Amino acid sequence: MTGDIAADAPLVCTIGHSNRPLDTFLDLLRANQIVHVLDVRTVPRSRHNPQFNRDALPVSLGAVEIAYTHVPGLGGLRHARADSANAGWRNLSFRGYADYMQSQEFAGHVEWVAELARSERCVLMCAEAVPWRCHRSLIGDALLVRGIRVEDIIGAKARKPHVLTAFACVEGTQVTYPPPSPADTDTAASQDGTLIGDKPCFSEPNE
Repeated sequence: MTGDIAADAPLVCTIGHSNRPLDTFLDLLRANQIVHVLDVRTVPRSRHNPQFNRDALPVSLGAVEIAYTHVPGLGGLRHARADSANAGWRNLSFRGYADYMQSQEFAGHVEWVAELARSERCVLMCAEAVPWRCHRSLIGDALLVRGIRVEDIIGAKARKPHVLTAFACVEGTQVTYPPPSPADTDTAASQDGTLIGDKPCFSEPNE
């Protein structure tokens, strides 16, 4: 799902800080005209990359006139429910986050991001460099169904449009990830050869 969204719809970008040098990270933000970083790490610090700690990053961003907000209500590290409606995710961390997506708390935070995007260009930041290995890809799904364009920052001049997860089920602004039917299970595979719902990790790495 990207074709149904107007080309001039509000845009939210995503980025993983990974182990980038601070100057490289700031250059990426400026090249992509970011004015507000939304930190969606549950734990906003990194032992190995302290330049991205919550007590340091806002200062560095402020020096280049980029705002910073920690949004723990969109953070990861959620637990899957025993009665999960999202068994399409074999990875329990992704399933747990998908379960959290059904809550009013999550909806409220996503609506806030969507509203913010209508007035300024913001970026969802986590630690993982690869978008599909991070919970921000699920946040991206929730934004898409609200009419918000989502693009993953790959480089200074490269952004990749986020596409709705293939096995997502959408009802209004509610996104669930039900298990595939037995027939689908035999044939459905992602581009990297893993079955639907398999993602090798879900974490806030570089801690």
